[in-house]
Amino acid sequence: MAELPDLTVYAEILSRRFKGKTLKDLDVKVSKKLNVSVKELESALLGKKLTAVSRYGKSLHFEFAGDIVLQIHLMLRGELVLLNKENPDPKYEILGFMFSGGEGFAVVDLLRQATPTLNPEEAKSPDALEITLEDLTATLSKSRKMVKEVLMDQKKMRGIGNSYADEILWHARISPFSIANAIPEKAVKKLFSSMDKVLKKAIEEIAKENGDELHGELRDVMKIHGSRIEKSPGGAAVKSEKIGGRTSYYTEEQELYN
Repeated sequence: MAELPDLTVYAEILSRRFKGKTLKDLDVKVSKKLNVSVKELESALLGKKLTAVSRYGKSLHFEFAGDIVLQIHLMLRGELVLLNKENPDPKYEILGFMFSGGEGFAVVDLLRQATPTLNPEEAKSPDALEITLEDLTATLSKSRKMVKEVLMDQKKMRGIGNSYADEILWHARISPFSIANAIPEKAVKKLFSSMDKVLKKAIEEIAKENGDELHGELRDVMKIHGSRIEKSPGGAAVKSEKIGGRTSYYTEEQELYN
């Protein structure tokens, strides 16, 4: 699943390529996840200029002239691919967008779960790169859940998923099994710092790798999250266990607070 770093880079690439261009064609291949009819979507977007592309939590926001926003959540397996003469009709396409100038992009998803939402409601939780130390402290202090579950809860903070929760907690040297409100103040400050450092470093590396193309999720930046990673950079064995139904990776370098 694409998370905050990947989506930030996708937004930057799509903005560079399509911002200021007019949407000439909208091809809706799968409509079951739409919150409006295909006709309503076409009426809202066709002929409108794309004014901005931004990441919004774990979604992308495409802002069109007239204060119209199309939110796209890629869900578990959704991807973005560029449309051109070499790739006019990609497999598993959900939505296709063609702009003035003859190029565009498509949302593809083998599972057909990618979700487009026209003019979505504003989220109430803070973004993971905008949350303050005070808010993070308050969020953790109110929960008896495992800290990894809290980091992944989009109603608490937006943008972090399974992969980067593991990476952040390893960087902070906090066990994912730690009870959120048992983590001491000093460790919470380290966690706050690790969130910023891990996410921004990943954005930097993914942006460098992608350039102006959409190459999909980059996992080479991961230090411990991945079935093929046997040891952490510090030499500790990487272990795995299910948390909330998702495979979590961790090492004995991380301290358990309970």
